[in-house]
Amino acid sequence: MVQLNQNFINTISQELPAHLSMDDFIAACARPLRRSIRVNTLKITSEDFKRLMQPKGWTFEPIPWCKDGFWISYDEEEQLGNALEHIQGLFYIQEASSMLPPTALFTPNADWQCVLDLAAAPGSKTTQIAALMNNQGLLVANEYSASRVKVLHANVLRMGASHCALTHFDGRVFGEYLYENFDAVLIDAPCGGEGTVRKDADALKSWSLDEVIAISETQKALIESAFLALKPGGSLVYSTCTLNRHENQGVCEYLQQTYGDAVQFESLSQLFDGADKATTPEGFLHVWPQIYDSEGFFVAKLTKTRSVPRIQPEPKLQKNFPFTEASPKQAKAIQAYFADDLGIELPDELIMVRDDEFWLFPREFTDFIGKMRFQRIGLKLADHSKHGFKVRHEAVIALADTQANIIEINDEQAKEYLMGRDIALDTTTKAQGEIIVCYGGAPLGMAKHLGNKLKNNLPRDLVKDKVLLLPPQA
Repeated sequence: MVQLNQNFINTISQELPAHLSMDDFIAACARPLRRSIRVNTLKITSEDFKRLMQPKGWTFEPIPWCKDGFWISYDEEEQLGNALEHIQGLFYIQEASSMLPPTALFTPNADWQCVLDLAAAPGSKTTQIAALMNNQGLLVANEYSASRVKVLHANVLRMGASHCALTHFDGRVFGEYLYENFDAVLIDAPCGGEGTVRKDADALKSWSLDEVIAISETQKALIESAFLALKPGGSLVYSTCTLNRHENQGVCEYLQQTYGDAVQFESLSQLFDGADKATTPEGFLHVWPQIYDSEGFFVAKLTKTRSVPRIQPEPKLQKNFPFTEASPKQAKAIQAYFADDLGIELPDELIMVRDDEFWLFPREFTDFIGKMRFQRIGLKLADHSKHGFKVRHEAVIALADTQANIIEINDEQAKEYLMGRDIALDTTTKAQGEIIVCYGGAPLGMAKHLGNKLKNNLPRDLVKDKVLLLPPQA
């Protein structure tokens, strides 16, 4: 049963818009959330995904603010995270309101080539941005928590987001180290989580105004850092999954008070059909749970109209960057391996080398070398030894398409593959060597075709104990 702290109710009732009722708010908080997912268009179109899942009993209701987001229903009661198609990265389990900030950042005609996601884990918005960028340009995804960086990295790889660079810093350093480097910035700020009570009944059990005010001070420092990292003319979206004014409007007002007319708020009232129902007088979206039957959320968008002075002097460039650009001979060799052995044409990006490792970096990353330490950049393509190249799983997941050297398997075989088992073939043919295993037109990983079976080459750390097959409906 949901626990609404009385102090919270007393405070939030003063902020609830006049056209909304407190009774409706409390009733909405007590209802379970509708299931929602976002189709990963880096791997499959929404139409193809619906065709794949509708025979398995799924129904789809479009989410108005995300063209690839859907509220779904299906009969299966088991954990959706174990579904074959989820493990494969065809969709992300994402609350509907959480899809709003990237949509606000990428309004029509926004062609951002260099984007910062300042507080990125677990990766729902990062991978949504990667899809909106269609794996072009550079997306820097930062996460302060070490354990959450691992989750972020796993989701980036699962979803095939190839143009990401991951960092692990307090978000307050970006204004100093990467001053005016980004076309667009998303800061989905750490917050009190008041809007999440529909999935966490205890989220408001120990709510306190003092804690809210303390969190808002951190948020002010983060939004200022994000603003300093933004290029003049660029867009910044600030969002939280909380409801109080201190952490939302108050943080945005602080930034405008600090930087004056350099901060121009952009109205989101036309972001989607019905957005006006949640729009504040400033043009922000303040999503109360009862408006769209979703989590509570806040989204603000602003434009940086001019350059502003940096607070700290420019840091010295860091030395000892461990990668070097591949020589023409090395680049030609790795390109030939991917084309001839795997049927994959490598994108026209930077091929980099570290020891015997070959990596693919976004070209835009060149401007960031030495400015900051990065946990992970781009894709690891392959390892090289005297026996030749050995392709990496993440490269296959991100780069393989229907033109590649693939073999399509059925859902039962896909389940066996993801559980680390070899796949027996129905007919014996000539051995084909390295081959990319696909399900539903999207890659699962590598195998060795031995003529009568596929020898499983899925990395051991990705082998699943359980894979859920959603059965066809009668």
